[in-house]
Amino acid sequence: MQLHIGIDDTDSRRGGCTTYIAARLVEKLTKIGTSFIDYPNIIRLNPNIPYKTRGNAAVALRVESDATARDIIVETVLEEVEENSHIGTEGTDPAVVILKGRPKSAVRGFARRALSDVIPERVAIRVIRSCGASAATYGSMLGLVGALGAVGQTLNGDHTFELVAYRQRQNCGTPRRVDEDSVKHMDRSTTPRTFNSYDFENRRMLVTPHGPDPVLLGIRGETAQVVLEAFRLIKIGEPIERWVIFRTNHGTDAHLHNLHATERIMPNRPIVLEGIVGDKPKRIAGGHVFFTLNHNKGSIQCAAFEPTGRFREIVASLLPGDEITAFGGVRKHNEHLPLTINLEKIWIHRVVDQLRFENPICPRCGKHMKSAGRGQGFRCDRCSIAVREAQKQTTKVERTLRPGLYVPTPKANRHLTKPLCRYGQEKKVMDLRPPSTMWHEP
Repeated sequence: MQLHIGIDDTDSRRGGCTTYIAARLVEKLTKIGTSFIDYPNIIRLNPNIPYKTRGNAAVALRVESDATARDIIVETVLEEVEENSHIGTEGTDPAVVILKGRPKSAVRGFARRALSDVIPERVAIRVIRSCGASAATYGSMLGLVGALGAVGQTLNGDHTFELVAYRQRQNCGTPRRVDEDSVKHMDRSTTPRTFNSYDFENRRMLVTPHGPDPVLLGIRGETAQVVLEAFRLIKIGEPIERWVIFRTNHGTDAHLHNLHATERIMPNRPIVLEGIVGDKPKRIAGGHVFFTLNHNKGSIQCAAFEPTGRFREIVASLLPGDEITAFGGVRKHNEHLPLTINLEKIWIHRVVDQLRFENPICPRCGKHMKSAGRGQGFRCDRCSIAVREAQKQTTKVERTLRPGLYVPTPKANRHLTKPLCRYGQEKKVMDLRPPSTMWHEP
């Protein structure tokens, strides 16, 4: 009998981590003889949800056991969630969804919506009832959306892997002791089989988070084997409590799939929008760059915010008339900004000619002439020559910007955003199968 177990919203801004609960459950369920039919999954959902904690991640455990063990598995899961969630903390509403058998179309459809939509809890409850799943909540029912979304997102297409190592409890909240030079070496040795490990533009490690949560580091890559290989290249100066390899939708652009041009532009949702640059981009205090994108239904403001690094220079070099596709999340209108696309990447299809207008050249001395006044032509101060019929000259300026795909610096990438090195490595098919390598300890 298959059981698909989704868990969400166990952490808070003060710490905790839903993947840590999953890692502990891997150990506990293995000890009682439970068989895993897939690596545990980390499922990133709509990254534009305003009330998420960090990366809006839920987890799914997919196991197989005989019917007599079902109650023990459920009891083990609920006990772990109750013991290690931040229950009672504002904004923390843990939820568990347990489905018997493979997820049917209603659950899979709900999971697809959860990647890009804002779904009310009542919709999740209706789907849970219709498919015969069971659920438990602690606090509000908000966590049901993520837990059910994780159950239904079986990653049958493109997917990646992440090895997550966890700290001992007494070290949480202290600086992580991970050797930076070894991370650089690992990145150079394994890219593009791994991705988003080190940001050389900003000289910043990306494998280590910065909060008080129990995660020591996370390594993302194309296979379970390569993330384990990369893990062994990193020098770590503190004890590791445990580590687990997850299968995930990190770096797959999953939130940008299945978006249609006919859909309304709405806040807190991702968007893929083709259009024409309507004005010259403007840079404001703080380094943010804004421009207007004209599309078939009107226009909308686009923004490349300061953390995106050199990507802002690409955006700033756009000109009115350039044809692009904008990828990003729609930010809600507020007193400071109208409805705005927070750019995750842009695809430049065509760039217009850039023209420079200059005063004509003096026929005698070869210097630029000056205007003699409206309708009076031009004159040369040096030679005292006036040419009434002279006009400004138009010169074509070579643009350095070329058509192509442009993404921000790695530190500004969202978890779901596909990095450049993954293009061409997308996986087409994946059936549930048991983990095939060393994938957790203990």
